[in-house]
Amino acid sequence: MSSTELPGRAPLVPVVPDLVAVRIAEGEELCTVTLPGLGLTVRARPPARPGLPPALYLHGLGGSSQNWSALMPLLADVVDGEALDLPGFGASPPPDDGNYSLTGHARAVIRYLDAAGRGPVHLIGNSLGGAVATRVAAVRPDLVRTLSLISPALPELRVQRGAVSTGLLALPGVARFFGRISHDWPAERRTRGVMALCYGDPGRVSAETFAHAVAEMERRMKLPYFWDAMARSARGIVDAYTLGGQHGLWRQAERVLAPTLLVYGGRDKLVSYRMADRASAAFRDSRLVTLPDAGHVAMMEYPETVAQAIRDVIDDCGRS
Repeated sequence: MSSTELPGRAPLVPVVPDLVAVRIAEGEELCTVTLPGLGLTVRARPPARPGLPPALYLHGLGGSSQNWSALMPLLADVVDGEALDLPGFGASPPPDDGNYSLTGHARAVIRYLDAAGRGPVHLIGNSLGGAVATRVAAVRPDLVRTLSLISPALPELRVQRGAVSTGLLALPGVARFFGRISHDWPAERRTRGVMALCYGDPGRVSAETFAHAVAEMERRMKLPYFWDAMARSARGIVDAYTLGGQHGLWRQAERVLAPTLLVYGGRDKLVSYRMADRASAAFRDSRLVTLPDAGHVAMMEYPETVAQAIRDVIDDCGRS
């Protein structure tokens, strides 16, 4: 396969769907970009017209760029959007250095944006991706035009009960042990468990969406590095929660210059709804949207509402 040159993008190589068994929604393009020691898969949706500002979407722990397929088309008339598979997730291979820390993921995002020459972007992150986006915005303000965070994984003193499993996953040997005891679990059982944890109301999930999620779960479980990527990334979140000083996430949130949108769900079992006020106070130029019935992935449950909130931030940024 030969590289594809796209305006404003790094050289990308189209991914053959049959080789990776990754769902590509209508209107999306799945490509790869290779950097020294790092391979990244990029899900792109061509903009409605040329010249729109770039946007980059970052998924959460255990997720992939597919998590943004409901939201991306709703913003295609205002941004030139790309969703990244973080290293070791989706169709992106593990990083050569095995670094799944928050800093490692942030460095991968920065390297991609520098290589693509697409900054500053409208940076949009969920959960782990929200924490990564916060760090990117703090250390490289030149790369971020606006910041939109959906249930960002920022440190909490009183961790949600649903997030305890993430902390346990970070302990040495736990991921491998759980992988052994759950080896025979069908993908449908695993998928229902994930949706019960991440959705405010799993009943909102359509049969088609559930079927795609099961197929993706089956694909991921066959990857030899699946549990390693999950465990090390979970450890990275736990480490970031305990890190203080200038590199602490709350201190970095205070350094973010970009206009920031915060979206929190009232039924979120992983990131506490009560953290919304603290986050709103930490980011100097922020606006807060709370969705009482949403869970951890509001962009998948209520994509129209989230899209409108992001659109408002982008519009205000353009006017200013």
